[in-house]
Amino acid sequence: MIAKKVAWSAALVAASLVVAACSSNGAGGTSSSSSSSPSSSPSSSSSSSSSSSSSSSSSSSAPTSESSSSSSGAGVSASSFTLDFSAMAALKSVASAGKGKVAVILPDTVTSARYTEFDAPYLQKALETAGLTSSDFSIVNAQGSTSGELTDAQTAISAGATVLIMDPLDSGTGAQIESYAKSHGVPVIDYDRLTLGGSRAYYVSFDNVEVGKLIGQGFQQCLSDWGVKDPQFIEMKGAPTDNNATLFAQGYDSIVDPLVQAGTWKRLAEPAGTWDPPTAATEFQQALTAHPTANSAIIPNDENAAPIITYLKTHNVKPKTFPLTGQDATLVGLQNILAGYQCGTVYKPIYLEAQAAVALALYLRAGQTPPSELVNGQTDDTQSKTQVPSVLLKPEWVTSQNMNDTVIKDKFVPAAQLCAKDFAAACTAAGISS
Repeated sequence: MIAKKVAWSAALVAASLVVAACSSNGAGGTSSSSSSSPSSSPSSSSSSSSSSSSSSSSSSSAPTSESSSSSSGAGVSASSFTLDFSAMAALKSVASAGKGKVAVILPDTVTSARYTEFDAPYLQKALETAGLTSSDFSIVNAQGSTSGELTDAQTAISAGATVLIMDPLDSGTGAQIESYAKSHGVPVIDYDRLTLGGSRAYYVSFDNVEVGKLIGQGFQQCLSDWGVKDPQFIEMKGAPTDNNATLFAQGYDSIVDPLVQAGTWKRLAEPAGTWDPPTAATEFQQALTAHPTANSAIIPNDENAAPIITYLKTHNVKPKTFPLTGQDATLVGLQNILAGYQCGTVYKPIYLEAQAAVALALYLRAGQTPPSELVNGQTDDTQSKTQVPSVLLKPEWVTSQNMNDTVIKDKFVPAAQLCAKDFAAACTAAGISS
């Protein structure tokens, strides 16, 4: 945990320096900063295929926004985005036809380090590569404050934003922001999280049911690889207010439920769920105390897994004896995989998500309809009972076996940092050279 907090602190310091330099809106705190270069990609290749979620169906045509006209200029598809951001350069004609500012509002710096390390710098690079300057966009972080996120949106619209890219802290806040934006004629793109009951124009994310399926499949494989004969597991979840957490659970439950129902596995506990790592650790400890025969756990992300692994280590749990899962391909998560305390992690090429969101924003800013090749799916808003036009991207499961060909190859995590000190031998065994 201490190492994790230090890493977060370093990322936040770096982020604050970049905000002053390149954001025209200082509200909200964190902006464009990264612990690695924005050209460092969390993708296993220079281009990643898109896929539709199990809870979504492919869309044959892209819907128009309220003020959209026919699409013109350069066109991109959901599979156009690459490590070099060349698709964004191809959208310069669309960008030059637009008016007003693009405002990006990210949610926090606690639930995941990704927002400062990757999302903000990738979004900035996408906007700038398309030809926008710092006076044409703003990137702020709500720092976990729901009222702050609403204020950030209102401030951005007052400052001339004509399109918002927003990752809502929760659906209630997101719906408030979208209602306010709609009343001012400003379309909103839900970024990464869907606002249930909202009025956004589009949604950009990874296939979150597929994320959950990868966690479930990875967990199943790990139980076999680590020789757990009688799986008795604790199932952890993300925050119940986060629709993504619901979709993740839907995905891994589709893998584990049949095994539980068949009596092959035992699900011992299902705590309420959280994205706060200390709270997750407490939930896990309480579940393990109540069910001491537990020998494995499904954990929805690396951040929540880290303090749980620390707890298990202090209770003399040996490597490759208590399978745990994760998501986000954090440095600590990857090191826990190398050390044999975590089975794997879901790795999401965030640079794809950033480019897709910016591409949509550029079309909306220019009053144009995004190409049907870009909007590749529909996502259910279960609250409003509507289908949301979406760009859905493909995640990947990473273990020690493919770590070198994914996160290291793409410089998502520096090999020298990953393989420092106690992890050098494990890196060598995994074919990773620092």
